[in-house]
Amino acid sequence: MGVDVWVDAALGGVLGLLIGSFLNVVIYRLPKIMERQWATEAAAYRAHELGQEAPAAQEAFNLLTPRSRCQSCGHMVQWYENIPVLSYLFLRGRCSACKTRISVRYPLVEIATGVLFYFCVHRWGTTPTGFMWCGFSAALVALAFIDWDTTLLPDDITLPLLWAGLLASAMQWTNVPLYSSVVGAAAGYLSLWLVYWGFKLATGKEGMGYGDFKLFAALGAWFGWSALVPIILMSSVIGAIVGIALKIFSNLREGGYVPFGPFLVGAAFTAMIFGPHAIIESVLKLVGL
Repeated sequence: MGVDVWVDAALGGVLGLLIGSFLNVVIYRLPKIMERQWATEAAAYRAHELGQEAPAAQEAFNLLTPRSRCQSCGHMVQWYENIPVLSYLFLRGRCSACKTRISVRYPLVEIATGVLFYFCVHRWGTTPTGFMWCGFSAALVALAFIDWDTTLLPDDITLPLLWAGLLASAMQWTNVPLYSSVVGAAAGYLSLWLVYWGFKLATGKEGMGYGDFKLFAALGAWFGWSALVPIILMSSVIGAIVGIALKIFSNLREGGYVPFGPFLVGAAFTAMIFGPHAIIESVLKLVGL
């Protein structure tokens, strides 16, 4: 394997670190942006119903504005305090102003994204295929953490991910035929939709959200319909293991609910790295068969 391959992969890893830094912003802000949008729309509707003037526009809050700052003291984060991983180590994991501890999750997200980008470029090179799988990886990292924090899987990420999978198949940037990609998207959505309604009719409770349907549809578009069973099998096993561990250590959130999105993401990365059908062998080994 040529030196150029390793250099390209290393550059891909550096790009992943930078993208991971931005993903930390997405993970934190996107749910808040959605909440503000819902609140604004509700207030505008209420004012309209009461014949009142629409509420005044709020201060801009998006992925770029305002600049990042410490959540404890409001210290504006400087550019040299925002270098992926290195700034965290230099600051010893604390705000430079108030010394409040910074979550270790920030550098972990950066490192995870960097490793995934390195893998994608090393495997597929600096090609449309490699860049598409890098984008796939970034989207899944953001979705996993947002869902874990808020039990939300934003349409702003799941729907573009779905269309990107279909586009990648149509352009032959993946080895999934377009027919398999389209059927995979439809089957992914409908399968969990049926499970949702079956569970709700049987118990009167909602076992998952519509975001899970859309994420599974996106995975069907990226991997094809034949990968759906291995992915859902692996995600269920991962979810069961994590759920049992959380229950043992009494870390289950109120209501005992564990979001399913992160486990779908874990299974999707397994499929990306090892191939969808290798998942079956892994699951069989986990259960001792």
